[in-house]
Amino acid sequence: MKQTFAEKIFSKKAGRTVVPGTIVTLKPDYVLTHDNTAAIYSTFKKMGGVKVDNPDQLLIILDHIVPAANEKAAQNHQTIRKFVAEQGIRNFYDVGRGICHQVAVEEGFGFPGNFLVGSDSHTVTYGAVGAFSTGIGRSEAAGIWATGAIWLKVPESMKIILRGEPKKNVFPKDVLLYIAMKIKADGALYKSIEFSGDYIDNLDVEGRMVFTNMSVEIGAKNAYMAPDKHTEEYFTRRGIAYDPVKAAELIPDPGAEYTEILEIDVAEIDPMVARPHSVDNVCRVADAGRIKVDQVLVGTCTNGRIEDLRIVARMLENKKIAHGTRLLVLPASSEVYLQALKEEFIFKNIINAGGIILNPGCGPCLGAHEGVMAPGEVTVSTANRNFKGRMGCNQADIYLVSPATAAATALNGFLTVPEL
Repeated sequence: MKQTFAEKIFSKKAGRTVVPGTIVTLKPDYVLTHDNTAAIYSTFKKMGGVKVDNPDQLLIILDHIVPAANEKAAQNHQTIRKFVAEQGIRNFYDVGRGICHQVAVEEGFGFPGNFLVGSDSHTVTYGAVGAFSTGIGRSEAAGIWATGAIWLKVPESMKIILRGEPKKNVFPKDVLLYIAMKIKADGALYKSIEFSGDYIDNLDVEGRMVFTNMSVEIGAKNAYMAPDKHTEEYFTRRGIAYDPVKAAELIPDPGAEYTEILEIDVAEIDPMVARPHSVDNVCRVADAGRIKVDQVLVGTCTNGRIEDLRIVARMLENKKIAHGTRLLVLPASSEVYLQALKEEFIFKNIINAGGIILNPGCGPCLGAHEGVMAPGEVTVSTANRNFKGRMGCNQADIYLVSPATAAATALNGFLTVPEL
């Protein structure tokens, strides 16, 4: 029987051959929570929970409101730290380490063949390195704490094949937004997306994470890319043991069945923008019109990696951002932050241009702090969502773009096509 990735990994975890639509009870390798751990702990106690089933199954990373912006957030963090100590949870990363989805991959929790669930929808990110990862609800997370297990339905699979050489100023974010425009926000609803093609083959792990991170925005249950030499290099560089033979065990079989196969020539794609208030309200930047911008945000778990910061810094060299426009730059993790410090030109160019460097975390993306918008303002962002209220104000507008488009926009003060 020829199997897709999802069918293979669910069969492995269930200990039997399964097909799409099968309900499977399984034990994930890890269950991720973040600042919402305090609320999940409350639910856990209401369930009668005292000790978690397996402390090593829990992965907790504080990232959403870090450092604490108010007393309530501080109390949440305090509750979480006490819970971690009482339960003997070793996989805990306190404020400052970075955004959970970036950290989970950097630390090797997101790893080829691992099965992860997390109480955050962007847990889908880890498919970039060959893991199965998906978002779940808080009550489901509490249930796993208590029992170690969860039931899930095996998803159908679709394949997106990306071929060709992109234009000079086109990046993974542009390609993903183009896909969102084509298939809409529900185009992959509860499906496992397998990304492949020579365009993907030529992308490093950092570029691949943009696709898997935003797959949930087009409805996907999970997204996947077959581990290869780029995956091996990524983990070897971090001193994490990597077995290419084992990593390849769950690669989809030739001849496996898919509900849909979509082929795209990336050479046809230009810089794209998702306009308010939906991720699939997409057009070419060149067709969006002259839109005045108050704030530009570069970073988040979508585009806060070192490659993204390099692009922005090079474009800002010896230049100033437009008068009346704010530029916020947020590295996705402490590792990215330290690398940017090592490459002195990155922060130097950004700060000299008038930008502000924020600590690793999620703050402005969800509208918690460090960049909340005012009524009537416009932000151009490299994040993954632009619905009303996403950045703290339901009377503000958010446009989603690549880091290159964001940098060009910051320099001009209005939405701008990048020229690299």
